[in-house]
Amino acid sequence: MKTKYFLSVLFTITLFNFFGFISAQTLNVDSKDGVKVAYLTKGEGETVLVFVHGWSCDKSYWENQLDEFAKSYKVIAVDLAGHGESGLNREDYTMEKFGEDVAAVVNQLKLNKVILIGHSMGGAVIVEAAKLLKGKTIGLVGVDTYQSFEDDWTKEQKEGILKPFTENFAVAAKGFVKSMFPKTADSLLVEKIANDMSSAPPQVAVSAMRNLFFYDLIPVWKKVNLPLVSINCDLYPVSTEMNKKYVNDYDVKIMKGVGHFIQLENPAEFNKLLHEAVTQLTQK
Repeated sequence: MKTKYFLSVLFTITLFNFFGFISAQTLNVDSKDGVKVAYLTKGEGETVLVFVHGWSCDKSYWENQLDEFAKSYKVIAVDLAGHGESGLNREDYTMEKFGEDVAAVVNQLKLNKVILIGHSMGGAVIVEAAKLLKGKTIGLVGVDTYQSFEDDWTKEQKEGILKPFTENFAVAAKGFVKSMFPKTADSLLVEKIANDMSSAPPQVAVSAMRNLFFYDLIPVWKKVNLPLVSINCDLYPVSTEMNKKYVNDYDVKIMKGVGHFIQLENPAEFNKLLHEAVTQLTQK
């Protein structure tokens, strides 16, 4: 009887591993300022992939990547403070503070050989995190971010974009999100993301957007300067040659026919390119 039970358990475990059903844990850590940061971890491997969401999103925006990459790597998806299951008790949502959120997770788990993967605003966040995680980070992957390292917007232009969000956040956010998709996008996906992001806490979203708009990437990047692979859509031009002035080891992969949320719009193609990017960075 014990033999049959053992074989049954072994068979079940084998099936789960074969089909990629890898159990996940949701844990918490306190960031440097004491705010609770929630994160999900699954899989095992020497190389660790840390996924960081963008503005007004959360760790669920990586749902199409976590199971896939947990087959080969330890994967972690973070809810930045003010997002998802993380705490809201922060006054100012800066890129520096978000970077501390990510660093707190990596340090709690005592991780090394880390690849930081950031979508949109998460691109700035992972640079801040990499600055704090010297010697632990081997490379960065930007997901529809880093279109241009140089910022030529005026203060007036930035304030003009921010104004509608301070007046009627839900309406402004919904229109803003919908503008980031091509006309051919799946309408149900567009509505889902627009409704989700426009429901974000306005005080968090406006603070984060303001701080992102006035964030200066270049001086921070000079302290980091790790290998960088960007996976971008073709909706917004990437200033590849200009970016190469600042990044010593830089590669860009372009996905066609998708908008800003490339990991959700075409997960199969995105995952293929992300596998390529991770392989590039681990072979450095």
